Amino acid sequence: MISPTHRPCLRFSGFTLVELLVVVALIAGLTSMAALGFQSARLRANQATSTNNLRQLATANLLYAADFQTYAPATERTNKIRWHGARTSSRAKFDPEKGYLSDYLGKSRTVSVCPEFKRYLTDGESFENGSGGYGYNSLYIGGLPENPFKPNRPANVPDPSNTLMFATTAFAVADGMQEYPFADPPRAVEMDWALGGPLQPSVHFRFNGRALIAWCDGHVTEERSNQASPTNFYGGSNKSSHIGFCGPTADNGWWNPRK
Repeated sequence: MISPTHRPCLRFSGFTLVELLVVVALIAGLTSMAALGFQSARLRANQATSTNNLRQLATANLLYAADFQTYAPATERTNKIRWHGARTSSRAKFDPEKGYLSDYLGKSRTVSVCPEFKRYLTDGESFENGSGGYGYNSLYIGGLPENPFKPNRPANVPDPSNTLMFATTAFAVADGMQEYPFADPPRAVEMDWALGGPLQPSVHFRFNGRALIAWCDGHVTEERSNQASPTNFYGGSNKSSHIGFCGPTADNGWWNPRK
């Protein structure tokens, strides 16, 4: 029997400050890795959804062309009806169920919104509502240089797999970003198809520096910007908003079916 005066000493040692700091650093690192993994997974999922949305738009336009022998008009003379919706006046918002492509967009009759684009929209909405964060090649496909209200014909697009139809788009303005329903080329186009002055870019590289492009044959690819963005004349920043141009520069590149 052990004498009460000779009981063994039980020692309880705690963590040192260095050990605590190491544990905190490990937890912070794991949390950061988990957050990055979540963000990466979300971006991939959003990109897959956006790719499907663009493929649906291209298919809808090809179905429209099968019925009318021309692509859908980008807009009409009063600017009240566009490919993505219609409005009662130039100051009203668009009804996204009454655009030229609405009959070809399934039960919803509306353009599906890019989920990644929602994160960029100022106050969650835009005056140019209804285009879902996508823009149409209005100068060469939804219209013609000699007549912006007369859409092109598929027969006049000899290389549809390399001619841009739709793209992920946005427009940088002073107080943030808004929807923009047109994917504009680098240069304006005169009635004789000669190139005019520079245009503001609208292609939005929202997926890790890549934009999504739907081509006139219906397939969709991701593309990087390879052209410097010009100065934004509306108070926004094209560079910080990841807005610019892509593809070849000569003769408006991918936009121009006659290139």
